Amino acid sequence: MKLMTAVVKFVQSMPRLFTWERRKAIWAIYVWCRRTDELVDGPNASHITPMALDRWESRLEDLFQGRPYDMLDAALSDTVGKFPVDIQPFKDMIEGMRLDLKKSRYKNFDELYLYCYYVAGTVGLMSVPVMGIAPESQATTESVYNAALSLGIANQLTNILRDVGEDARRGRVYLPQDELAQAGLSDEDIFAGKVTDKWRNFMKNQIKRARMFFDEAEKGVTQLSSASRWPVWASLLLYRQILDEIEANDYDSFTKRAYVSKANKITALPLAYARSLIGPSKISSKVL
Repeated sequence: MKLMTAVVKFVQSMPRLFTWERRKAIWAIYVWCRRTDELVDGPNASHITPMALDRWESRLEDLFQGRPYDMLDAALSDTVGKFPVDIQPFKDMIEGMRLDLKKSRYKNFDELYLYCYYVAGTVGLMSVPVMGIAPESQATTESVYNAALSLGIANQLTNILRDVGEDARRGRVYLPQDELAQAGLSDEDIFAGKVTDKWRNFMKNQIKRARMFFDEAEKGVTQLSSASRWPVWASLLLYRQILDEIEANDYDSFTKRAYVSKANKITALPLAYARSLIGPSKISSKVL
């Protein structure tokens, strides 16, 4: 969700780059995602039941049918009417919230990947119809959506690596259990919160994997419409820097929260703009 927050802020601050309809649509999707996320992470999360999520999903189906419950639902209903947004990623995000109610461990990366898809990869799939694919793009629609999915996965993996200590204090470990064991680590080591050589080596591999997903995501950004590329590039480059900050903190995600400084954010914007000028006509579709 944090990546979409960055995109939304950038889009809202650059009205000349995005049409008013696109800005409204991105905002509507963001608001729905935030409300969904807060069902299990917000102040009333302890009272949320599977039945409550079922009701939320029924409400989602209603708004897709043009029957919104409130004004915020109406904003998304309007978006659905103007852009080819599919309901499945939204339903899948709700499924991710169901997972959070019953699951706090992931035995391998396949399980963790599925969770990351539900709670973050879906955001990329929701956004592509609004962001738009450049008319001159020769890439397949599937490849662009796959790149958007990779960006969501990269974003969530970054969240997980940054928030290890915070999650541990809530009794949660969003790390592959088999890979922890292979590194000579266990949940007890996570709860102890000590940075050791075993932990550093484990984190190096996790960060390497997250960067691979960011690399895959980059291939799709060039295929987006010209108005969309700058905000997406900016959010991608800024969010990926969190991984650099984790390394700078000596992999201490237990007591330190990695964040990108204001100076680094300002520095990243011109680079993002320069990259946004490279469109699909200058990139071979074969890379996708």
